[in-house]
Amino acid sequence: MSRISRRSLLGYSGTATAGAVLGGAAAAQPAQAAEAEQTAETTSTDFPNGTLFSGNSQLVQDDMNGDLTIKFSVGVSDASAAHVISPLEIAEALNELAATKGWPPITFYGTPAPAPLN
Repeated sequence: MSRISRRSLLGYSGTATAGAVLGGAAAAQPAQAAEAEQTAETTSTDFPNGTLFSGNSQLVQDDMNGDLTIKFSVGVSDASAAHVISPLEIAEALNELAATKGWPPITFYGTPAPAPLN
């Protein structure tokens, strides 16, 4: 969303222009959300079935330095689309679990394609 306030926009350019700018910013949000969703779907399908994903997170508190490493692989065959569990869904679930224990978010990377999953 634009960082221009409605008040400053109205003060300098009039109501019609302000409405057009604010309406354009609001309309851009669903498009950006759809683009992010499409990117996520594309990313999850760029990895072949059975790809190994791994990621780590570090926790620094007082005199403790913790390190969490998680690796997983997903292989689905002969299942309908409704039954497929994607690597992205697993990465998100693992991040939710890690967050309940106080760990920062983990970015998982897939190999052999050295690219981030989430």
